[in-house]
Amino acid sequence: MSAAASRLAGRTILVTGSGSGIGAALARGFAAESANVVLAGKSLDSVEAMAASIVEAGGVASAVRVDVTSREDVRAGIAHAVTEFGRLDAYFNNVGGAKPMRFLEVTEDDFDEALRLNALSVLIGTQEAGKHFIAQGGGGKVVNTGSVAGRSGTPNVAPYAAAKAAVVSLTQAGARALAPHGVTVNAFAPGVVDTPLWARLDGDLQRMGEEGSGFHAVAGRILLGRPADPDDIVPTAVFLASADSDYITGQVIAVDGGMLLA
Repeated sequence: MSAAASRLAGRTILVTGSGSGIGAALARGFAAESANVVLAGKSLDSVEAMAASIVEAGGVASAVRVDVTSREDVRAGIAHAVTEFGRLDAYFNNVGGAKPMRFLEVTEDDFDEALRLNALSVLIGTQEAGKHFIAQGGGGKVVNTGSVAGRSGTPNVAPYAAAKAAVVSLTQAGARALAPHGVTVNAFAPGVVDTPLWARLDGDLQRMGEEGSGFHAVAGRILLGRPADPDDIVPTAVFLASADSDYITGQVIAVDGGMLLA
């Protein structure tokens, strides 16, 4: 590969939720930049299949089962990365999910479930990756997947929006806590992305009878005129995983086609 296409050469990057959607696109993009990629997911079959496809295409990848709400699993995933490739350089807290529901019908269990998957997982991942980076001698990068929902309070996914708002605060808090050790913590915030998650959301919203909230309606309000493809997220993620972003921390970069401005 040319130097321009190898900004991540020799770096080991772990991506949670990398069996499909944005996570899979990130894993492929990192491998194309010569990174050693560890694909982590709750479904081992899906991450193994994606890792195999990366290896078949000439990349370097390994798969591990990780439930991101389990601290023991997260530690084991990091240990797997180190065993396979000798070190860890970047940890991507990418797992997330939303379940549409009317605001007045949200229960305590709904709220707890959304916060556990989308925010607690970020806390655990940032803590465990941060501890490892410190033990490794300092330096390292944590990157979190946020959402425009965390800044706009979308009523039909209120628990998810609240959890993604928490991701912003956790990104800032993690950046402050880990800066003395040379560890950066940043996030990117997608808008509407053509993934299986959005396909499920779209179906659920239609069944709820929520006109104007579905995939095409929301995508129509994007300034650049189209929803994102998962590959549209990759350049920003590569930047945040590379040395190019060494002087950036505590930031949330919107990758939404101008959606929040519409």
